[in-house]
Amino acid sequence: MPWSTTSFLLSALSLTAISLNAQTPGAQIAPTGTLRAAFLGENPALGKVDAKTGAVTGPVADFVKDFARRLGVPYQLIPSKNTPDVIAQLKAGTADIGFFAYNAGRAKEVDFTPAWLLMPNSYIVRADSPILKVADADRPGVHIQAVKADTQDVFLSNNLKNTKVDAVAAMPAGADLETLLRDRKIDAFAANRQRLVEIGEKFPTLRVVADDFFVAAQSIAITKGDPARLAAVEKILNEILATSVVKDSIQQAGLRGVNAAQPKR
Repeated sequence: MPWSTTSFLLSALSLTAISLNAQTPGAQIAPTGTLRAAFLGENPALGKVDAKTGAVTGPVADFVKDFARRLGVPYQLIPSKNTPDVIAQLKAGTADIGFFAYNAGRAKEVDFTPAWLLMPNSYIVRADSPILKVADADRPGVHIQAVKADTQDVFLSNNLKNTKVDAVAAMPAGADLETLLRDRKIDAFAANRQRLVEIGEKFPTLRVVADDFFVAAQSIAITKGDPARLAAVEKILNEILATSVVKDSIQQAGLRGVNAAQPKR
């Protein structure tokens, strides 16, 4: 019957439209209709969270804003206390993408894109310390601290030859770190350069070592095992890196310890 045939064709077209719509980047990456981005809220290399308003500024905020614009969806920034918390949110489906540094251990739990931000890592020491460059710290008897399982701890634990890392549960407050170094309870603390520069500016008794022991690739992470979704994220990442969005954001935020990554060729 004509009516049945027409109904069948309309139903088929509707199903086709739904199927095509489900394959759009927005639906792949942000299935709830909002791009939910979790990041390390206490890492100044990524961004800063206003304690009163909760507003986020800096590279991660500008990057996610442009990412969501390209998807044609609104976005939500989710400051998180540490990397395990971001990974937990990705696995629970309460975040779509996460921002933190790649390492092989984390890659067993989530999938990573190439870098979008490059984060140099170094030491902060006493101003009168004999440690002038990072190689000076790799000597017997030098007491180095870093946050347990963070990028710095993982890298140094695998690469120091003459001393080892004393891993601590959390990043000390600036005043506590100044006391630890001043009282010679430690000789150096390892962290990302932006964090160390900010501490060094507040405490003239401290100094950031001139060079870096490692440049970490800050990447985008998603749940493991979805290559099509990962490819969709990487495509938009590459489009953004081909612009000046990240570079401009770094300059506007006055950051001196991070750099924009280059687009993948």
